[in-house]
Amino acid sequence: MFILEDPYISRRLALAVAGSGAPVLDTTAARTALGARFGLLSDDDFARRYLEAERPRLYANSENAIGWIAEHLLGTPLAQSVDLFKDKVRFRDLLADLYPDYRYAGLTLEELEGFDPTSVRVPFVVKPAVGFFSMGVHVVDSVDDWPGVVVALRDEASALASLYPHTVIGLDRFIVEEVIEGEEFAVDAYFDREGAPVVLNVLGHLFASADDVSDRVYITSAELIERWVEPFTTFLAEVGRRAGLRDFPVHAELRVDPNGRVAPIEINPMRFAGWCVTDIAFHAYGIDPYECFMEELVPDWTRMLERHRGSTFGVVVADIPASVDREAIESVDYEALEARFSRPVEVRRTDFRRYPVLGFVFAEVPSADLRELRAMLGADLTAFVRMAGTA
Repeated sequence: MFILEDPYISRRLALAVAGSGAPVLDTTAARTALGARFGLLSDDDFARRYLEAERPRLYANSENAIGWIAEHLLGTPLAQSVDLFKDKVRFRDLLADLYPDYRYAGLTLEELEGFDPTSVRVPFVVKPAVGFFSMGVHVVDSVDDWPGVVVALRDEASALASLYPHTVIGLDRFIVEEVIEGEEFAVDAYFDREGAPVVLNVLGHLFASADDVSDRVYITSAELIERWVEPFTTFLAEVGRRAGLRDFPVHAELRVDPNGRVAPIEINPMRFAGWCVTDIAFHAYGIDPYECFMEELVPDWTRMLERHRGSTFGVVVADIPASVDREAIESVDYEALEARFSRPVEVRRTDFRRYPVLGFVFAEVPSADLRELRAMLGADLTAFVRMAGTA
């Protein structure tokens, strides 16, 4: 079963949905992606089909679907699992005994001002307890920075409230937590009918600097998956055991410290990488993650990785600086953006007036030479934007 919502439905996802024969909820986004003649189900019919199914398997491409789940499937194991993972404080509580030295605190927007920043080791992070896409995330390197961060969070709460539903990014509750040191990864996986995790992709997160919290560049390669698929499967198995997960897709953001210990940043429920970035698995390995989940397919990594050594596939999230007036953007030079890469495989255009993203570029580079991807870290992407009134 599928719930398709904004902000983005890729052609790969639309093809997978159309070919699956699975029920699809009637949403504006689904009608746009699949066509008016596609047999979409009303709220009541879709909910009934889900509740009557012996083993329902539901994929939602966007966290905008969470509100529908809360309204129509309240009390189901699915809704309970979504609530658990979307609330970062509850999620930390679930795994707290695994990381006894790790400190965190849940606070309301009003409580931020009175919070004692010396109670948590610096550097620490503050972000919405229910959040998405690095929005509202701040790294605090000094306790002296705390008052300014609180002011910034209040301003951002007002600005972000109009972009996403409250169920996607909640701006009334926050979590303050210590920085988890180490390499950062994103993992797309699902839990099968027995609760065993099946990893469909591993993405390494590149950063411009230690202070960078952006989602600009992610990479995947045969070497990266070969190194991490087993440790991440083991970690997810423990999470699934504690949360009682079955038939459930996740997008896990993890860090690995210098000692090799895996620690969670967050786990996003009911979906893989946002904005259909999970499609990079198809470009890199020929894997259709949506089909794998719906049909409970398990990648044969040993066979696949032998065919794909030496190449790294990256995705560049072409985000728009907050200082840019998106309404004043006249055009984007996507051809020039694509030309930054010698082997681009896909360029996606987005509704940049509605969302702070110009688009996405998927590209292949030699694993021994990531310069094209690293050059995009911290790059000023306004060079590809033409503003109204400019020559």
